[in-house]
Amino acid sequence: MRTRKAMHLALTLLLAAGPGVFANQAQAAQAQSAAPKKASSSKAGSASHKRKSSRRSSRRERGQKAPTADRIAEIQKALAKDGSFTGAPNGKWDASTIEATRKFQEAHGLNPTGKLDAKTLQQLGLGSQTAGVAPPMPPVSSSSLQNATLPQTVRRQQ
Repeated sequence: MRTRKAMHLALTLLLAAGPGVFANQAQAAQAQSAAPKKASSSKAGSASHKRKSSRRSSRRERGQKAPTADRIAEIQKALAKDGSFTGAPNGKWDASTIEATRKFQEAHGLNPTGKLDAKTLQQLGLGSQTAGVAPPMPPVSSSSLQNATLPQTVRRQQ
């Protein structure tokens, strides 16, 4: 009678735990048996659970990147053209370039920080024409563009 109750209790617990318990145990047993045997059994068990970090993350890095030497030389040429930078463009963001940028920003009514920003690049003629002015426009399909922009009289002639 006692064994019957014990069996009933064991079966009830197994059913309550669900099939996931057995699936996880079976996968662990397969991984352990497929892994090469090591001298210490504790190391073999922990080795199968280690995550490999050889894959590189495909996530985009946050933050603004530093300009290249070619881009800095281009900025120095634009500052020299304006008269803010004296000397030959060398592609290095040094103290003279920071001071020239500060002079340029002050002369053009910008915040004279000496750091590059979108408005400074626009004033130098090296930036985007829309940066800081308006949000990006959504792409428009050619069929909706044709119907939306053509006057009524032009559409009838086509």
